[in-house]
Amino acid sequence: MSPKHTINIGGEIIDLSSPKLMGIINVTPDSFFSGSRKTALTDILKSAENMLKDGATFLDIGGYSSRPGAEDISIEEELERVIEPIESISKEFPEAIISIDTFRSEVAKKAIDLGADLVNDISAGNLDSGMLSAVSEMGVPYIAMHMRGTPQNMKELNKYDDLLHDVLKYFSSVVHDCNQLGIKDVIIDPGFGFAKTADQSFDLLNKLDHFHHLDRPLMVGISRKSMIYRTLYSTAEEALNGTTVLNTVALLKGAAILRVHDVKEAVEAIKLVNELN
Repeated sequence: MSPKHTINIGGEIIDLSSPKLMGIINVTPDSFFSGSRKTALTDILKSAENMLKDGATFLDIGGYSSRPGAEDISIEEELERVIEPIESISKEFPEAIISIDTFRSEVAKKAIDLGADLVNDISAGNLDSGMLSAVSEMGVPYIAMHMRGTPQNMKELNKYDDLLHDVLKYFSSVVHDCNQLGIKDVIIDPGFGFAKTADQSFDLLNKLDHFHHLDRPLMVGISRKSMIYRTLYSTAEEALNGTTVLNTVALLKGAAILRVHDVKEAVEAIKLVNELN
């Protein structure tokens, strides 16, 4: 069961004591899961419609692929990818709560101006020194993820003195910095697969309940990741069942938000875990 947390989205209070879903819409040509790549606006809007219909509370729009070794693109190209989808989803589905998945403050500010409601930053402000102050000025919720380095080099940065201790110390610093800037709604994402081996990611998932000491809602993003399909000797395309299993574990350990490619199946997991609790 998730601890009792709420976040404020433009004056609307979202209760996270019952877990919520964030549907992934990658407006990129090279995301690791081919089924999540959407570049045509009609496909993007259809994905948004289906995810909302299936029970997603949030839609996460990302124009910069953060898979290991992904190509670095310019701010201009990232903006070009995300702006029209955000404007169109905001117009077509005014009930949608849109998250902009970016580590760049310039992209975050433009996205919020055009209809996004919160910022999802894989670097927790470490790749753009202006991000936290920008989030503070905009007054929106902030998802801070743990990673090291960049998507281009993070695979080589997975040596830790004590993984859990190091990650918790990282988040303690992030939460402190956010508090200093008046950022009230901070959501923590342990960053499964980011500067972590599969074994390290499983270790963190097993110890997920330790993150409740930070007294912030937890978001878990393990959907179709390599920690699942490499363990099962399969592919991202075949990793839905494994995703549901680990999402269920995350829910039992108190995840407040699941970030997923497959909303319907995750909704069912939440319903069953809620019934169990």
